[in-house]
Amino acid sequence: MEGFTILLHTKQLFRKVISIGLCAAIGFTALGFGQAGKAEAATVTKADKVISTGKNYLGVKYRFGAPSGVTYAFDCSSFTQYIFKKNGITLPRSSSLQATKGVKVAKANLKKGDLVFFKDPGRAGRIGHVAVYIGNNKMLGASGKAVKISSMGSSYWSKHYVSARRVIKNYA
Repeated sequence: MEGFTILLHTKQLFRKVISIGLCAAIGFTALGFGQAGKAEAATVTKADKVISTGKNYLGVKYRFGAPSGVTYAFDCSSFTQYIFKKNGITLPRSSSLQATKGVKVAKANLKKGDLVFFKDPGRAGRIGHVAVYIGNNKMLGASGKAVKISSMGSSYWSKHYVSARRVIKNYA
């Protein structure tokens, strides 16, 4: 009988150890997932925030000369001025003045959040358009009829590209 009691206690102890081990493994796994979520949240950059702000206005109509600070219509530079200001970065009102801010960036070194500039075909070599680079050779800006995402590789934009500027300090 004594051997049976020891065997019974051993089985119970074994079950408790297994149960505690499983609970610990599940708990540590859950903690690990929680930490991963926090790490991912920490990698959201100022550029991501600017782009996200801009995407909130996709489809808003384009209107040349739209006033600063309004959201019912944008032209290219009022759009960039607005979305950067919402994220703590002050830009001048016109695309030609925005092209003087920040640090010049080679086209091959573009990063999300950089301003990209294009010439105005009606004004010999002058800056006439600005948009925000969003990665993968795409840009977000107000042109044509609305705020939209466009490919910088299109024949029009690639032909009229002039330069880019990085206005986000301490780019992460």
